[in-house]
Amino acid sequence: AVLDVARKHAKAFNATLYVASSMERVSEKERPDLDKIEKQLDYVKTTMKAEGIACETHILVRGLTPGEDIVDFAKDNKMDEIIIGIEKKSKVGKLFFGSNAQYIILESPCPVVSVK
Repeated sequence: AVLDVARKHAKAFNATLYVASSMERVSEKERPDLDKIEKQLDYVKTTMKAEGIACETHILVRGLTPGEDIVDFAKDNKMDEIIIGIEKKSKVGKLFFGSNAQYIILESPCPVVSVK
């Protein structure tokens, strides 16, 4: 769903689409996860380019939380908009895992669109 919205916005505004995934760190044990993310991002890039949408993909490994990574990436690249996918979490889930979406919405330097 989030990529559908991003695709529509990129087409409507003739914009470059930046697709980013954040990882706090990458150990040898997590290497298969990184490979999986790289393949997913390559698929997204290929799909978007086939539709005439300029697309860059990035894996952010900065040692920050995903929310901080995304906000810093948006600041560093002067993004016009952030589109994020959100999931409904229980109150306990938010307490233990934090809310990256909430951080992004509150700290973003640009408008944020959240997609269920």
